[in-house]
Amino acid sequence: MRTMKRPRRYVAGHWLTLMRPFLRYSTSRDAYVLRAVGQRIGPVLRVDRRGQAGLERSFSGIDRRRASAA
Repeated sequence: MRTMKRPRRYVAGHWLTLMRPFLRYSTSRDAYVLRAVGQRIGPVLRVDRRGQAGLERSFSGIDRRRASAA
């Protein structure tokens, strides 16, 4: 069993829409993985919600920058 988690890669939402036939959503990872082989190999993709520059929003989700675990 893998001890290190695969890093999440953030991509724009329109790319996930285009790659929809090749990806499936994994609820345990809260991300998109490749169909059929995504359980073991391949990228782990998430929607990039962090790149909205210029807008000061109070986003308190897990993707918030400089978020602490405590």
